[in-house]
Formats: sequence, structure tokens, C-alpha cells
Amino acid sequence: MSRVISIDGTGTERNRLCKSIVVAIRELMSQKEPDAHSYDLVAYIILALESINANVEKTVVAWEKRDYWLKADKFRLQWGWTIKCSGLLHDALLKNDWATIALQSIAVGQKLSTIKVSDNHRLGSPWVGAWNKLQKS
Repeated sequence: MSRVISIDGTGTERNRLCKSIVVAIRELMSQKEPDAHSYDLVAYIILALESINANVEKTVVAWEKRDYWLKADKFRLQWGWTIKCSGLLHDALLKNDWATIALQSIAVGQKLSTIKVSDNHRLGSPWVGAWNKLQKS
């Protein structure tokens, strides 16, 4: 059996997830009333934030093997907000607390304010089916 080689590094994956979160927040904020599409959007933001947190841990493990402890700790602190925000969003989504979801979405958007995504992006709609996936996990 041959090795599977991933050409996308953890940084590339994290960047793609951040851009897709920004697009999902834009889409969510443009809606008037919560519907099934809103559930998919919020669920996708939660899953993407959890993926970013796991991605950060992969990066940090590689640095710790090389004894870059300070760099690893600083990076963890830089991205530590992801797991907190995903937990708050998850709780609010299960309670149908759309006011908290709006506030947390704004907080996530502010954290990702340096991420630029053009209107002609090629990210597609990765949030389709995210609500079902979140319910199963």
C-alpha cells in the first residue's frame, strides 16, 4: 500500500477554513429570519472552528517535537478562542438562542477581520448538510 501525501499543509487548511467561516457569517447576517439554511450555516461555523482547533494542535505538536515550546504556547493562545466560541455557538444553537448566535457570530467575525474573501470566491457552499452532521456527532 502506498502513502497518501497531502499537498495542503495545516496552514493552508486553516486559511481555507477561516475564509469559509467569513463567507458563512456574511450569508448568515444577510438573512432576515432563521430557517433550515441558518441552522446549516451556524452548524458549519461550529464544525469549522472545531476543525481549526484540531488543526492548531497538529501544528503545535510538530513544533513541540523540535522544542519550540514558546512558539507553540503563543500559537495556542492566538487560536484559543476557537474552541470557546464553538462551544458557545453550539449551546446557543441547541437552545435556539438566535440573539446569542448573532453576538457570537459577530465576535468570530471580528477575530477573523483580517481575512479577505472576494465576492468571486471559489469556496462554494461547504455548509450544506452541516446541521445533520453536527446532530450526528
